[in-house]
Amino acid sequence: MTNLPLYQIDAFSSKLFSGNPAAVVPLPEFLPDNTMQSIAAENNLSETAFVVVRGPGVFGIRWFTPTAEVRLCGHATLAAAHVLYQSSGKTLEQLTFQTERAGSITVRPLANGTYQMDFPADAPHKTKKPANLLSILGVKKVDGVYRGKDDLLVIIKSKKQLQRLEVDFQAMAKLTKYRGVIVSAPGKKFDFVSRCFYPQTGIDEDPVTGSAHTLLTPYWSSRLGRNKLSAKQISGRGGEIRCQLKGKTVRLTGRAATYLSGQINLENEEEF
Repeated sequence: MTNLPLYQIDAFSSKLFSGNPAAVVPLPEFLPDNTMQSIAAENNLSETAFVVVRGPGVFGIRWFTPTAEVRLCGHATLAAAHVLYQSSGKTLEQLTFQTERAGSITVRPLANGTYQMDFPADAPHKTKKPANLLSILGVKKVDGVYRGKDDLLVIIKSKKQLQRLEVDFQAMAKLTKYRGVIVSAPGKKFDFVSRCFYPQTGIDEDPVTGSAHTLLTPYWSSRLGRNKLSAKQISGRGGEIRCQLKGKTVRLTGRAATYLSGQINLENEEEF
């Protein structure tokens, strides 16, 4: 029997049962892809992060939804940083995550319990809207459609309209050119609000999506003429993110709370 540590963290939240839950599995080396995918499917959370030590404060990281590996995940990176920082006795001043397809991500734990994460910015590019987009979202019009490296970004008029979306997830899942669809609108208490949908990778609606804000931040920074912004993802659980555009980098700041720690028991691992 092989025992692996397992943590579940509520990311982009200072309290349990809000924000976005992610699983974190620290490893000496990455497991075979099909084993990691099976673990992520068993966890059945929007993402499971697998992390390995590569040097002092340097880690490799990979992220899996229940159905697929993804190029980038923000909330599971925050969750992983929280686990590593807490387990180090809070001695790490900076963590660097090396990824296969998204470059390096640095995370700095701050004294007030928040974490600053620096990601490569994802510049939005105006694009034609898919022919059936309005019916997929259940709206009569949209104000703009943009494409990032992974996702389609749709801008609509108001938070009220965003709350009332009636998404056809089956039809959206057929938009296979995109990892998912981000829908965003101006906020009142917050600079902007959003909802994020990923039926293409097995997640109908993601509670709080850090990677989406690497695309949202450049868009809203340009539109509002400011590089420091406050954001809220208005899913059922909800979560708040502070965003800053720093040249070609997006800095996201948020909190995390540990829900559980335990272990995974892998029997007959060779069968995976």
